[in-house]
Amino acid sequence: MVAAVLLVGACGGSRSTTTHGPPLNTGPAPWPNPNRVRARVIAAGLPAATSQSVLVHYHAHLDIFVNGHSEPVASSIARQDGYVFSPLHTHANSGMIHIEALRNLRFTLGMLFTEWGVRLTSDCVGGYCRPKTPVSAYVDGHRTSQPMPDIVFRKGEEIALVIGSPPSTIPSTWDCRANISPIENPEDCENFGQ
Repeated sequence: MVAAVLLVGACGGSRSTTTHGPPLNTGPAPWPNPNRVRARVIAAGLPAATSQSVLVHYHAHLDIFVNGHSEPVASSIARQDGYVFSPLHTHANSGMIHIEALRNLRFTLGMLFTEWGVRLTSDCVGGYCRPKTPVSAYVDGHRTSQPMPDIVFRKGEEIALVIGSPPSTIPSTWDCRANISPIENPEDCENFGQ
């Protein structure tokens, strides 16, 4: 069955593919909030706890651009209130990535996209793949040649994925206080690096 899903996906007839967990979205942006949250957190290699504990607490920011236009980051990645808490998650579609963990781990962009349920490889983001569509990653405004899934989230860092035509400006920073979502806690900006 998995081979059939992968074969159909290779032929362009599917919007999802399977790795070691629930199917991944291989369609175009925007990508919705994930389903099967617990299974996705586990597939990312992270603990899926029923309560939240914080000893390590910081934030980074993710921007996604498709043909120069900003696309939202899902508002509820790896978080299901009262049921599942991952140390790597979102609270809103502001792009603020929350790292709230019991210990300091190497939290990567690949883990976040696995939790989100969106394909991320060295050449693809969702349904956009090189060489047909240009795909590149920037960290603090500088293009990186590092494989996208291996990019590590660091405190206050700005990560931008650029798909297709780039925006007029690649962001090098993110002003947390000016751009935080109303449902996020303004005190989180203290843990953003500002």
